[in-house]
Amino acid sequence: MLYSIQKLPKNSSPTRIKNRCCLTGRPRGVFRMFGLSRIIVRKFSSKGYIPGLLKNSW
Repeated sequence: MLYSIQKLPKNSSPTRIKNRCCLTGRPRGVFRMFGLSRIIVRKFSSKGYIPGLLKNSW
Protein backbone atom coordinates (compact mmCIF):
# COMPACT_ATOMS: atom_id res chain seq x y z
CA MET A 1 0.00 0.00 0.00
CA LEU A 2 2.69 2.49 0.96
CA TYR A 3 4.77 1.74 -2.13
CA SER A 4 1.82 2.26 -4.47
CA ILE A 5 1.24 5.75 -3.02
CA GLN A 6 4.90 6.65 -3.43
CA LYS A 7 4.79 5.69 -7.11
CA LEU A 8 2.13 8.30 -7.86
CA PRO A 9 3.25 11.63 -9.37
CA LYS A 10 3.85 14.45 -6.91
CA ASN A 11 1.11 16.71 -8.29
CA SER A 12 -1.59 14.03 -8.50
CA SER A 13 -2.74 14.68 -4.94
CA PRO A 14 -6.05 16.59 -4.79
CA THR A 15 -4.80 18.65 -1.83
CA ARG A 16 -2.15 20.27 -4.06
CA ILE A 17 -4.76 21.86 -6.35
CA LYS A 18 -4.80 25.65 -5.91
CA ASN A 19 -7.44 28.07 -7.11
CA ARG A 20 -6.02 30.33 -9.80
CA CYS A 21 -7.48 32.96 -12.07
CA CYS A 22 -8.37 31.52 -15.47
CA LEU A 23 -7.11 34.58 -17.34
CA THR A 24 -4.12 35.86 -15.38
CA GLY A 25 -3.08 32.85 -13.28
CA ARG A 26 -3.14 34.94 -10.11
CA PRO A 27 -3.27 32.63 -7.05
CA ARG A 28 -4.76 35.08 -4.56
CA GLY A 29 -8.17 36.73 -4.40
CA VAL A 30 -9.95 34.29 -6.72
CA PHE A 31 -13.75 34.21 -6.81
CA ARG A 32 -14.77 30.55 -7.02
CA MET A 33 -18.09 31.42 -8.62
CA PHE A 34 -16.38 32.95 -11.66
CA GLY A 35 -12.89 31.41 -11.53
CA LEU A 36 -11.45 34.90 -11.92
CA SER A 37 -9.32 37.09 -9.68
CA ARG A 38 -10.85 40.04 -7.85
CA ILE A 39 -9.11 42.49 -10.19
CA ILE A 40 -10.56 40.90 -13.32
CA VAL A 41 -14.02 40.58 -11.72
CA ARG A 42 -13.96 44.31 -10.91
CA LYS A 43 -12.85 45.22 -14.42
CA PHE A 44 -15.40 42.95 -16.14
CA SER A 45 -18.27 43.98 -13.87
CA SER A 46 -17.68 47.68 -14.53
CA LYS A 47 -17.74 47.02 -18.28
CA GLY A 48 -20.88 44.87 -17.95
CA TYR A 49 -19.32 41.61 -19.18
CA ILE A 50 -20.65 39.57 -16.24
CA PRO A 51 -24.45 39.40 -16.38
CA GLY A 52 -26.24 40.17 -13.12
CA LEU A 53 -23.21 41.77 -11.49
CA LEU A 54 -22.81 45.53 -11.21
CA LYS A 55 -19.90 47.44 -9.76
CA ASN A 56 -21.09 49.83 -7.08
CA SER A 57 -19.74 53.35 -7.65
CA TRP A 58 -20.83 56.57 -5.94
